[in-house]
Amino acid sequence: MAESKKIMVCVPDSLLQEVDYIVKLEKRNRSEFIREAMKLYLRERKRMEMRESMKIGYKEMATINLFYAEMGIDTDLCCLEKYESQLAAECEWIDN
Repeated sequence: MAESKKIMVCVPDSLLQEVDYIVKLEKRNRSEFIREAMKLYLRERKRMEMRESMKIGYKEMATINLFYAEMGIDTDLCCLEKYESQLAAECEWIDN
């Protein structure tokens, strides 16, 4: 492990009792438990920051995506109208 520093942390008795219970169950020591808890917290915090960043990105892209979707619908409708008018013209030609 990299160089370690000793720190002093104050925690309520009830929290320490819960930690000691888990430490005993997992056959570890408090230091290992605290290190793992800190790592877990930091990973989760990064994950939350990434989610928030992605949420902002998706919101920013929503306007652009809506623009392209509407443009696609307009193009589809234009093509459909052209197809229907050609079909109607062919039907008129057949009827005559």
